Order: sequence, then C-alpha cells, then structure tokens
Amino acid sequence: MDYFVTADLHLDHFNIIKYTNRPFRDLEHMNKTLIHNWNERVKPEDIVYHLGDFCFRGGKEGGLSRASFWESQLNGKIIHLRGNHDGNNGVKTVITHLMAEFADKVILMQHIPPMHPAEIPAFADVVLCGHVHDVWKTKEIGDFPLINVGVDQWNFYPMKLIEIVTYLDSLGRRKNED
Repeated sequence: MDYFVTADLHLDHFNIIKYTNRPFRDLEHMNKTLIHNWNERVKPEDIVYHLGDFCFRGGKEGGLSRASFWESQLNGKIIHLRGNHDGNNGVKTVITHLMAEFADKVILMQHIPPMHPAEIPAFADVVLCGHVHDVWKTKEIGDFPLINVGVDQWNFYPMKLIEIVTYLDSLGRRKNED
C-alpha cells in the first residue's frame, strides 16, 4: 500500500482549463486524462489524500452525487480535505486540516496555503496545500517550506507521499535545524 497526495482536480469544471491554462482540448479530454493518470499510479489498496477542489458542483450522474460519480472511477481510498469549491459537489467531509507523520516528517495538509508563519504549528516540518494551481510549486513563509501538491504542478498526476518528502529533502530546506 502506498500513500498519495494531490489537489485541485476540478473534474467537470470547464472554466478551469482556461483559468489555469491547462493543456486540454475540452472538458472530456481533461476528465479522461485526470482519471487515466490517477489510475495509472494509484492501486485499489492505496490511500489518496485529496486536498480540496475535487469536482465541479452540479446535479447527479446515474443517481450518484458528482463526487461519488467521479470517486467510482478512481482507484484507492480517497480521504478528502475540504476545498473552497467543495461546498455543493457531494464531497462530504468536515476535514479542513490534517496532520500526518511520515518518513520522519510532521506534515500539515490543507487546501489553502497559510499566509503567515503564525498559522503553522511549530512542530510541523512542511505544509502541503493546493488552491494556487499553476502560480507556484514551492514557497517559503519565513523559513517554513510550503509545497503545492495540486495536479497543475505535477503533470496532472497524484504524487506518492514519499516522492513529496524526497522532493522536500532535495530543496535543502529543513525547518528548525540548528
């Protein structure tokens, strides 16, 4: 079993193609590519942390909510964190932030990146977030590293959590190291 992290799929969201300059011909091409890329990496037994903005709002598809419809096509167990576009798409989660210990790192996951170091717990090593799409891949607030795990930054694939930790280590930025 592997752990994955991603954000900002925006399945069924036509305007996201132009807003973030996604390289898709149309909505069907985007949806099919995102599903293909996800299932190419994620196996049924894997766990995926999706950090918000899963799909566009709307009615039901085949009797399912929009979120359930898309989830039924994706491998793995999805743990949703609520994004700013997840209000009426069927994503039923009360999770806005999640802390995880993985590979000797304390990882804070949330949709919207923090704006000030005071918003980050002192014991965390990194913040994984989405929301900003193609604006930046990594950023620092003070000395604190943020990594944008949104699909726009990772060639439209979910990333293994170990790959993100390895990427963090490659940046050479270590919080609270004396």
